[in-house]
Amino acid sequence: MAEDSDDSQKTEEPSQRKLDEGRRKGQVVLSREVNTWFLLAAAGVALLMGPMSAASVARAARIFLARAHEIRVDDGLLGMLGEALRGALYALLPAFALSLVAVFAGPVLQRGFVIATERLHPKLDHLSPMAGFKRIFSLRSVVEFGKSLAKLLIVGAVAAVLLLPELDRLPLLPSFDEFQLLHEMHALALRLVAGVLAVLAALAAFDYGYQWFSFRKSMRMTKEEMKEEYKQTEGDPVVKGKLRQIRQARARQRMMAAVPDASVVITNPTHYAVALKYEAGDRGAPKCVAKGADAIAAKIREVATAHGVPLVENPPLARALYASMDIDEEVPEEHYKAVAEVISYIFRLKGKTRPR
Repeated sequence: MAEDSDDSQKTEEPSQRKLDEGRRKGQVVLSREVNTWFLLAAAGVALLMGPMSAASVARAARIFLARAHEIRVDDGLLGMLGEALRGALYALLPAFALSLVAVFAGPVLQRGFVIATERLHPKLDHLSPMAGFKRIFSLRSVVEFGKSLAKLLIVGAVAAVLLLPELDRLPLLPSFDEFQLLHEMHALALRLVAGVLAVLAALAAFDYGYQWFSFRKSMRMTKEEMKEEYKQTEGDPVVKGKLRQIRQARARQRMMAAVPDASVVITNPTHYAVALKYEAGDRGAPKCVAKGADAIAAKIREVATAHGVPLVENPPLARALYASMDIDEEVPEEHYKAVAEVISYIFRLKGKTRPR
């Protein structure tokens, strides 16, 4: 009942991180029907190449079958045997290569190259008779048994449909010579393999879809697992919020520490405050050393007043500079004229040389 409850709570689709962790553990989508189809397809191709391979093997063995009485048992016999064996192996090599490719093609196309060393670790639950009993009589085992039985019935029905029309020709087979008989058997085998392959292709596609659905369902996560994973990857939102507040507080402290060195503070006069710094001879435009709105603007005005920094009320310019500048940025070109007038005014008050 606990497992059913846990499964019912797994309502969230698996994250990419959980899928990657499952892949490292060997938990991937794998359909045995797809693997079976590739093996049978390789067998069908080998059967299609059968006449050519058989002819090559026949040519290699002809010298022993047709002229066996002329063969001398001496040192030259080993060379003839080796040559005949090489010819037979070369003829059968394509079939072996196809079988080897088919063994790896199904798993690789479904899941790629996966090296899961965790699967090699011994697990005590595999030695438990009770755990083995549960696996044998689990819902998954019943479904797999049902699929195997249905596949057997479907393949048997297809084979019967393909073979029944040939029953009328069975009495004629004894009258065929060996070449005709082999030809008839080869054609019938090809027809049978082609029909079975077509049916198994549909079964493999259905089974892969079922395995994919079962895999995604087994990898689903609860809301608590999603939150925990988010904390591990992105960090605890509460901690991140605290860190953000600390960074903002430190940034405000540094900003307020720069206000006493400002040349002028342009105000709204109550909602915005922008502190600019410019010294005669500076090659660039005035820089923003502090800015703020409402409470922070009031604090900037307070610090500026305490340290004798001039305050200039210019609401349009204050709003424009607040919106267009960040800390340590120079005044935008479109505000050069207005800022230059303010700086010139401040320099005249202090008796300094007017800036260019």
